[in-house]
Amino acid sequence: MNVIQAILLAIIEGITEYLPISSTGHMIIGASFLGIAEHPFTKIFEVNIQFGAILAVIFLYWKRFFQNLDFYYKLFVAFIPAAIIGFLLNDFIDSILENVWVVAISLLIGGIILIFIDKYFEDKTHKDGPSFKDSFVIGLFQCIAMIPGVSRSASTIIGGMFMGLTRKAAAEMSFFLAVPTMFAAAGYKLLKGYKNGDLTFDNEQLMLLGIGNLVAFLVSIVAIKFFIGYLQKHGFKIFGYYRIVLGIILLALLFAGVDLKIV
Repeated sequence: MNVIQAILLAIIEGITEYLPISSTGHMIIGASFLGIAEHPFTKIFEVNIQFGAILAVIFLYWKRFFQNLDFYYKLFVAFIPAAIIGFLLNDFIDSILENVWVVAISLLIGGIILIFIDKYFEDKTHKDGPSFKDSFVIGLFQCIAMIPGVSRSASTIIGGMFMGLTRKAAAEMSFFLAVPTMFAAAGYKLLKGYKNGDLTFDNEQLMLLGIGNLVAFLVSIVAIKFFIGYLQKHGFKIFGYYRIVLGIILLALLFAGVDLKIV
């Protein structure tokens, strides 16, 4: 991996992590077309630059993180389902993560759902913040995103709206919940990669990781601000159409015999 490839992957991560369009699907296409999907460091890089995306949420919403302990209690309640299911079904989750067909089909199904989701929740969302019960249910919805291609952002936002949160409140809860969830998942994968010898922390790797995290951080800030503004005015329909197009592209590449790898 060179610097240009690292920057391009980090841009993809920053744009797609918080939008309901599946960062996994985009990383598959990005790494495959850059010709680095087979490299062991690519997977480590992809996982590590999530820390930059996490920092973007903390940077934009730092006041909320210093508001009160109730904020953290609700995050913990929402985090519990993914932590438990992730621990119990770790091997099964790893097995489906290797299947690009699952990603493509998930993109298509999720896209169809997003096209109709605004109509379904019309006049049903009014709450500006989650209760403890809401937080737990949102956490359950987050578990659906363990299926690659579903999108953690999409599942948690829909979960929030299902519990009556406004689009903005549901999206912000999704952002906040990403902090402990992504931190735990990324930390575990990095530790596993280090033990397997995939991560050596040489000077070149450290430079690429630094650049990647910085780019992911900056791009995520722009993506989050754009998404909140767009979502409040226009809803999810455009993201649904986009997911369907991306899913079709992935299926077309698979049928054409292109060797796509999940990084």
